[in-house]
Amino acid sequence: MFFRNRFLFLLVLAALLAILSLSLQFLHLIPVTSIKEDGSSSKNQKRIMPDPLTEPPAIDPINEAQEYCNTPRTKERSMEGHAPHNFKLLSVNVLIRHGDRYPLYAIPKMKRPDIDCNLLPDRKPSHPHLEAFISHMFKGSEAQMDGTLSSLPRYPSHSLCEMGELTQTGVVQHLQNGQLLREIYLKKHNLLPDEWTAKHLYIESTSKSRTLQSGLALLYSFLPNFDWKKIIIKHQWSSVFCSASCDCPMRNHYLEEEHRRQYSFRVKNSYLEKTYVDMARVVGIPTRQLRASNPIDSLLCHFCHNVSFPCTKNGCINMEHFKIIKIHQIVDEKEKQAKQFYFKYALMATHPFLNQTVTRMQRIAEGRKEELFALYSAHDVTLSPVLSALGITEARFPRFAARLVFELWQDLSKSKEHFIRILYNGEDVTFQTSFCHEHDRLSSRPFCPLAKFVHFVRREMFAIFNSTNYYDACHRRVF
Repeated sequence: MFFRNRFLFLLVLAALLAILSLSLQFLHLIPVTSIKEDGSSSKNQKRIMPDPLTEPPAIDPINEAQEYCNTPRTKERSMEGHAPHNFKLLSVNVLIRHGDRYPLYAIPKMKRPDIDCNLLPDRKPSHPHLEAFISHMFKGSEAQMDGTLSSLPRYPSHSLCEMGELTQTGVVQHLQNGQLLREIYLKKHNLLPDEWTAKHLYIESTSKSRTLQSGLALLYSFLPNFDWKKIIIKHQWSSVFCSASCDCPMRNHYLEEEHRRQYSFRVKNSYLEKTYVDMARVVGIPTRQLRASNPIDSLLCHFCHNVSFPCTKNGCINMEHFKIIKIHQIVDEKEKQAKQFYFKYALMATHPFLNQTVTRMQRIAEGRKEELFALYSAHDVTLSPVLSALGITEARFPRFAARLVFELWQDLSKSKEHFIRILYNGEDVTFQTSFCHEHDRLSSRPFCPLAKFVHFVRREMFAIFNSTNYYDACHRRVF
């Protein structure tokens, strides 16, 4: 009798536990798993009840600022040069933003940040190539540099940085970029012949010392102790690298519209305005004057170099001020991407550069062995519109020493088929582009066909303007 009652008790208990287990699964208090045919477990993708609505994650201005600073690290993971064995790398085009620099603007009545722009190999951050880089720059008189480039210093050398000057951090950032690209493109893929000449390279820089010096730092780590006689650096007078195709009235129109949007977005933000008022009180100047001095540029330098924010007898500019301005900057970037003004500006501003890149790739695909490695040393106002025009809207604003890489590949099994990959700071963003977003990445050819890129640059870029070419799009009036 005792054993019979105990058996019934256990049976009832097992039933209750089974009902409880099913109830918990229904309410998602315990995970639900299914078993695949091979015996492995996978999460059930079908949810019985929807997840509760939650607020989007808050913006982390400190993390975003740290990403922007891009403090040099010992090792960086990257996807450049990764491809199936049956693909051959034919050419690489690299667009970089200059490295860390001293501010372009000063906060009125405030002492400038105390940053030393002399290059000292024993001071952090440093690089194994830094000392040799300095020595090699002394020998650069034989290089061929267009226009005003030949009169610019080849590396920074002031005990107190000048406005906009490249810092030691900026040099090290691009020494690291060059070393990384060398390991991938030269040692792994043999992109350049052993006896490379000037015809195998294409190098272009704006007339700012920070872009020239950044390009030279990358080039030195990419081609250590290169022969200066083989180096030709072309001068680009426009920050959007439009060369001989800069006459574009509608580009300027959309840029003006974007500036108006920025102003309207700023004045509507009462919290931001209160922050400027408080900072202006600390500094002792009118709010309008402080706002015009673009304080975020100077404060980012303090932040990136771990220098205390400025103080006066009225108090200090503090981290909370910095966070609020930085958050506004981040939100403004998202607002900018959501509107059409900047996108239309970007399409017109970047077409000449993208067209030059496409033309170079087509020549190489046809068998030409010239300009296998192209380097454009530029600014944030160069990279940002290129990213926007390509449709890579989720990318972060270009950090110091950002790099955007265009790779051209050939399928060895079908030699006439060519493909491209686009990488931003080492991340493959090819399928984030508007022209290759729907391409089948799981096919045997996981790159974007070159033909899609060509069609985008030569035709699709003008569709939004109801035009079929760059000239008409630039000169078509909007009513």
